[in-house]
Amino acid sequence: MYAMNNNGQQWTENWINIQSISNGTIILPDQTKVGGVKITPRNIFILDEMSQSNILVALKNFYNMIDFEFWLIVADRPVDISMYLSRLQLQYQNQTNPAIRKLIMQDLQKGNSFMNNNVVDTEYYILFKEKNMEMLQKKVRLLISGLAQAGLSARQTSNEDLRIILDNFLNGGKSFNFGTVNL
Repeated sequence: MYAMNNNGQQWTENWINIQSISNGTIILPDQTKVGGVKITPRNIFILDEMSQSNILVALKNFYNMIDFEFWLIVADRPVDISMYLSRLQLQYQNQTNPAIRKLIMQDLQKGNSFMNNNVVDTEYYILFKEKNMEMLQKKVRLLISGLAQAGLSARQTSNEDLRIILDNFLNGGKSFNFGTVNL
């Protein structure tokens, strides 16, 4: 039996060869897990040349020390600033000073421009397969530590992260509501 979303459609997990998404991993039918880290983006091109060079050398060393198969994933995620725009709208309505109202209106217009042009946030992931959960956690710690030495911060992937990656690759980046898959 397949689980359905609120619109009566099946979940993405029902259509691909996975058992479930749990504890920041994709669990495959043979109990192999796909896990990894999400890397916080950093614009190194605003740094001086020496700092850029140091980070690039550290990243090269980091990639060379990984001794297991991995996938570097780049995924776009729509940016939702609707809550921010709602708060700005409230501030605009409550403001009596014309100069401040003008500034708030400019921010509202800029925010609406972002929303109308489908602005996305680019996210970076390193994923890998592992059968043993203890070994998976060890590899996650290794990746986080190695990226930190290169000046980047990372954290273990969440269930939400993995679903966004699946949506990006399987649904053309369209977002859907997710729920628990009943097996």
